[in-house]
Amino acid sequence: MVRIIDRRFDSKKKSAVNRQRFMRRFKHQIRRAVSDAIGGRSIRDVDSGENISIPSKDLSEPHFQHGEGGVWETVFSGNDRFSSGDRINRPPPGGGQGGGSSASNEGEGEDDFVFQLNREEFLDLFFEDLELPNLIRTQLAQLVEYKSHRAGFTNDGVPANINIIRSLRGALGRRLALGAPHWAEIRELQEELEQKREALGEGHDEVRELAEKIARLRARIEAIPFIDSYDLRYNNRVKVPKPTTSAVMFCVMDVSGSMDEEKKSTAKRFFMLLYLFLLRTYERIEVVFIRHHTIAKEVDEEDFFHSRESGGTVVSSALVMMRDIIRERYGSGAWNIYGAQASDGDNWENDSPQCRELLDAEILPFCQYFAYIEITPGEPQNLWREYELLQAGHANFAMQRIENMGDIYPVFRELFKKSLI
Repeated sequence: MVRIIDRRFDSKKKSAVNRQRFMRRFKHQIRRAVSDAIGGRSIRDVDSGENISIPSKDLSEPHFQHGEGGVWETVFSGNDRFSSGDRINRPPPGGGQGGGSSASNEGEGEDDFVFQLNREEFLDLFFEDLELPNLIRTQLAQLVEYKSHRAGFTNDGVPANINIIRSLRGALGRRLALGAPHWAEIRELQEELEQKREALGEGHDEVRELAEKIARLRARIEAIPFIDSYDLRYNNRVKVPKPTTSAVMFCVMDVSGSMDEEKKSTAKRFFMLLYLFLLRTYERIEVVFIRHHTIAKEVDEEDFFHSRESGGTVVSSALVMMRDIIRERYGSGAWNIYGAQASDGDNWENDSPQCRELLDAEILPFCQYFAYIEITPGEPQNLWREYELLQAGHANFAMQRIENMGDIYPVFRELFKKSLI
């Protein structure tokens, strides 16, 4: 097979095809470079492009050349250190390849290839191996519901759908159309009858024949049915597919007093990453935002990320609200329900067992996946210890801890990595 590589320079905006070919060919190296790049990013920078470097050795292209053939032994002049079979040590760093920390008077090499990924390409690679777990168990992408809409009239249907006005209008038109020729003939005969009466008299045979003929025509008109099955018109209704969201994500964030600004910032960054992932990966998905301290409140996106309200800690209030919303809006059984809860785990001691019971009996049985993220640099808190009792009985429940900002990316990817099954 002959492979031709086009190395000609492309004019402005003419390199899209070659760019995609390059990204497909070196996808493994680019994905590895993206993974290395995101380690030094903040959550605010995730929605932008990236300059990535690919080592020149990874871009080498295999090629064929004519060999010399046979077995050759070569003796290089000036070799006074090595004999046949000796192992040659690697040269010291900085002596040949570009990028060394010290200058050298020998050796040559190539710098790494720097490649610019735009925003779309970077996000595609960043979220490529992530997904909502267990999504396929209920629906793949969306549930299609059908809604009945009026679509004119039809000749067939059930009696309940008869359109009376349209049917009578059709019947009247039919009677006028069928009776029009007879009425025209009757008018002509009436004129002839009047002339015969004046000329021949009332009792003449021709006068009687004309009168009988007019009577027969009137009888024919009277015999036209008032309404016929052909006249009936029915309201036509068609079912139009109505796409509806089939997945919902509950974002539950603790904003109590024990959550200091650093912990809240970490939780917000995690949910920002999750929100960006959902909008980027799934076209139709609903997101429900719940903030809580002693009282839970459903809020919009703006309040969820920017409100400064705080208070005590009663985590069960948020879980009760989540349970109620599931029952009211998403209890049809056709929804993929997901939940992500972020807290420092410092809950009122008597409330943590209630949180475990709510999850165990009233939330997890209806969820495809629920993730609990505890944000604390120290030992696990009482909520974590209660939630640990759920892991053995619920495969759709996951727990992870975030101790600092650097843990956000690894924890997020661990929670939403694609299943190999």
